[in-house]
Amino acid sequence: MNEILTQEKSIYLQISEMIENDILRDIILEEEKVPSTNELARVYAINPATAAKGINILVDDGVLYKKRGIGMFVATGAKEKIKKRRQTEFADKYIKTLLVEAESIGITKEELIRMIKQSV
Repeated sequence: MNEILTQEKSIYLQISEMIENDILRDIILEEEKVPSTNELARVYAINPATAAKGINILVDDGVLYKKRGIGMFVATGAKEKIKKRRQTEFADKYIKTLLVEAESIGITKEELIRMIKQSV
């Protein structure tokens, strides 16, 4: 949770993504407690309601769950759930767009694969 909030997107979305990133990087493990909304509000100098909105996105997605009186915890299987959703988003946002653009300028899929391999 050492990331800096930006103006590029809503703060609550950034909070949600930061927690997801920490889960993906094994900084926060499954069944481990995540920072409270008050802790997030204090660290990032934001309203606790904004932090709660970011947390609630993850609860709604089944990534986090609440232990009454204790706090929010990472659900079992959360890391895999995040990876699958982000892979789908990646394919939709980048791969499909790339294929459409390549086709529009006459690059075949084979040429595109070759270009990608050369870029790595």
